[in-house]
Amino acid sequence: MSDLLQIKRLLRRPQFLAAAKGVSEARGAVVIQRLERGDGSPHIGLGFTATKKIGGAVQRNRAKRRLREAARAMLAQHGVPGSDYVFIARMGTTERAWDRLLDDVKSTLTRLATPKAHKPSHARAPSGQDRQNP
Repeated sequence: MSDLLQIKRLLRRPQFLAAAKGVSEARGAVVIQRLERGDGSPHIGLGFTATKKIGGAVQRNRAKRRLREAARAMLAQHGVPGSDYVFIARMGTTERAWDRLLDDVKSTLTRLATPKAHKPSHARAPSGQDRQNP
């Protein structure tokens, strides 16, 4: 990437709800949701959230600060332009070793960037129709 990657923060609730309709992956101490916007804009939208399950305000803020720094380190290499990402803190986000948190973010972003191949489903006949009557 020769150009400087443009990152814009997601600030409004509808932006977070839209990202929730995209694909998501969970790894270790982080869940990341990705929505392909399709609006032709090359910037990346970025938001962070932590629920009260994480703990009090101090723990939630610490978890979000760690996720912001991890996103800053990994999004330039592994993010897809034209997408919105929401990083969701999990229970172990504040205690997770920094290297392991970076590995979680990297593997999750890599997984979200590659399109999933559709697995062929093994179609079964409806119940009772696969047996022959004597």
